[in-house]
Amino acid sequence: MIPSNLEPQRVFYFFNLINQIPRPSGKEEKMADFLVNFAKERGLFVYRDKVNNVIIRKPAAKGLEHVPSVVLQGHQDMVCEKNPDVSINFETDAIQTEYVDGYIKAKGTTLGGDDGIGVAMALAILDDSSLRLGQIEALFTIDEERGLMGAKNVEAGILQSKLMINLDSETEGQIFMGCAGGQDLAAYFDTEFEPVPKNSLQLEISITHLHGGHSGDDIEKGFGNANQILSKFLQQAKDKYGLRLCSFTGGNLRNAIPRDATAVCCIPFEYREQIRIDFNIYSAEMQQEYKKDENARYVMQSTTAASMLSQRVSNNVIDCLANLFNGVLCFSKDCPGLVETSSNLASVRTGKERICVVTSQRSLIYKDIFKMTDHIADTFQQYGAAVERSGDYPGWTPNPSSFLLKRAQEIHVQLFGKPIEARAIHAGLECGLFTTKYPDMDIISIGPNVKDIHSPAESLEVASVERVFRHVLAILTSLA
Repeated sequence: MIPSNLEPQRVFYFFNLINQIPRPSGKEEKMADFLVNFAKERGLFVYRDKVNNVIIRKPAAKGLEHVPSVVLQGHQDMVCEKNPDVSINFETDAIQTEYVDGYIKAKGTTLGGDDGIGVAMALAILDDSSLRLGQIEALFTIDEERGLMGAKNVEAGILQSKLMINLDSETEGQIFMGCAGGQDLAAYFDTEFEPVPKNSLQLEISITHLHGGHSGDDIEKGFGNANQILSKFLQQAKDKYGLRLCSFTGGNLRNAIPRDATAVCCIPFEYREQIRIDFNIYSAEMQQEYKKDENARYVMQSTTAASMLSQRVSNNVIDCLANLFNGVLCFSKDCPGLVETSSNLASVRTGKERICVVTSQRSLIYKDIFKMTDHIADTFQQYGAAVERSGDYPGWTPNPSSFLLKRAQEIHVQLFGKPIEARAIHAGLECGLFTTKYPDMDIISIGPNVKDIHSPAESLEVASVERVFRHVLAILTSLA
């Protein structure tokens, strides 16, 4: 539980309430109900659209009707990831939080600071009747994490403001003014199963407890991709011992670097000792290469399986996964250190009739999103898979001359005596979609320090929340 004395108390009060509400992507009905009731209890205008996006409008304080209206924007949903030993139903259970050394964390699951803390900040401002501000519109979108679906469905013309502060960034001391666009790809291998030979050894090989992280913002940080690491070992064993795949399961979400992957496979019994030696050597090499994945577990154990994939399908799946491009393709020439184009091998699922592999591609350059996706699709098709593209969304073109950006920078210097960096981010933000429907909207994105998002290691720095909230309030007050 979050202590009640943390500052700003109003923000953490609402963050605690939000963490009691199940809100996985695509299942935000309870969160939308909460927001609608919040508005009605305070006599505020509220509009809930057909997909459960919610808009709450707080009128300007008396005498400040002329002040520019501002949208405060965040998303309702959260990424639902957990450690393997944690039991939770994200559709019914609350997030269990704890306060540790200045940070709020969850017990073995994602915290939902992305973007629960942004929503909590907006609610705290809507709730405070003492603030002397112009009109505030709060827009709470749904299903951001799976493809910005809520933002895609926001109606053109429904918002009255021409200024927007997006509260979905995770790094204090930075103002985001641009972001990457992206597209998803699903590939399907038809399965062909046959009985496991009597003289074979069935093995379960798993790579778990990697660090994981955001597939955009963390893609260059040196964390291992469990699907990629496991598939490369399977390819090695296939070539040496004729390993045959029975099933492969890894990763969960398109926008998270996969932390866990497991394969069930079989080999001729005579190679039982050699493959274990090879796996021990490979594990040591990977632990040396991915030192940041300090809690990684590499396990090989005997199991039972009744059927295995045909040699053709097994070879195609293993070789495709092992050879598929994953990670950073290139960095931006205009913004040193910023990833320009990347791809993430997000998830693999084996079904009775087909194996589904999902990847996500991102780029700051719109046309390069599709070039990257085409390259990944070509690889899949070389190995006999059918592909489907989906979920493409535009990037957000930086505007260095933005009025709101300059005002936010000035206010930051006044408050804290130091400048704040303006930059673009490789992750996808909803801002790009808003600018397509509201081309005159002036947008910035800010937020407190939320570390290790999209993983059970996620943590929210309390002191950072206080400073960022003060910054947001000062920006709004300066307009009035």
